Amino acid sequence: MRAAVLSRHDLDGLTLQETAEPTPGEGEVLVRVDTVGVNQLDLNVIAGIGPGAQAQLPRILGIDPAGEIVAVGAGVDRRRIGQTVVVKPNIACGTCAHCLAGDEANCPAQTVVGVHRDGGAAEFVTVPTRNAIDRHGLDAAQATALVHSASIVINAARTVALAADDRVLITGAGGTLGRAAVAIALARGADVVAASRRAIAPVGDEQIIQASDAAALASALSGGEGFDVVLDVSGHAPTLSAGITALRWGGRAVFCAASVDSDLRIDARDFYLRRKQLSGVASARYADVAEALALAGSGALPSLVGTRYALDDIATAYRDFPRKGDGKVVVDVR
Repeated sequence: MRAAVLSRHDLDGLTLQETAEPTPGEGEVLVRVDTVGVNQLDLNVIAGIGPGAQAQLPRILGIDPAGEIVAVGAGVDRRRIGQTVVVKPNIACGTCAHCLAGDEANCPAQTVVGVHRDGGAAEFVTVPTRNAIDRHGLDAAQATALVHSASIVINAARTVALAADDRVLITGAGGTLGRAAVAIALARGADVVAASRRAIAPVGDEQIIQASDAAALASALSGGEGFDVVLDVSGHAPTLSAGITALRWGGRAVFCAASVDSDLRIDARDFYLRRKQLSGVASARYADVAEALALAGSGALPSLVGTRYALDDIATAYRDFPRKGDGKVVVDVR
């Protein structure tokens, strides 16, 4: 099969190669891949930094493939063959206290497709059967675009107990995660304010604030009525800080994008006295993926698909990725 193989930690180390088609082991399925996304985590693997440093090279990239099950390993119901699926990237251990409580997103031993094992930027990929989730006919590109992005937002919304009539600020609303976050908050009946550095089209009836930087956002929010919830997908610590400042009494903030800034600054006295809360979310539960797929199937989520590339052009897709702000970058494998 053809696969995008990273042999050393730089983009020139990524090449399309002919490799052996994998065989599903016990409890696994073999997926013939149609699409796979381009993600920041892929870039971390390419650079050998952060969580990407855990990848043992050579490694086939691609965390979120969608396709069709064409074979199964021992112990897997053969009726799964022919099912169209999308792969949940994070593989929970299934045995720790978190997993046994149904909180797989917080499994401390979880591994990731395309990092700890070969991924889906290839014509075929093997994954545990539980991680190959029936997409119920949803288009492969749409499923790839939402399987990680929308489901992690759903987990974030659950973490802060986002409720109808909550006043919610979504920071980083112009990106893929941001559009998903706005749609999910609106679907829950929240009063949504979407903040973005650039002009964006509305998803629904949210209010939009365009602020060129964190200082401009802080100024725009100063003196306002405040928020019950801040959901940050910007990955930018000063922007998250501005949102936390704008929280009401007992307000909850959550961020689910890997921050490029390690230095998050908050007013500790204000945070303490006004009973504010802050949570970080870095994964999703299997149920969150099912909910994301159901929302997309019902039309509650907008299309999250952005620029598309052929597998032959995957290196270009990674090279262009930092400049692609409109939707999920998707690679068409076949």
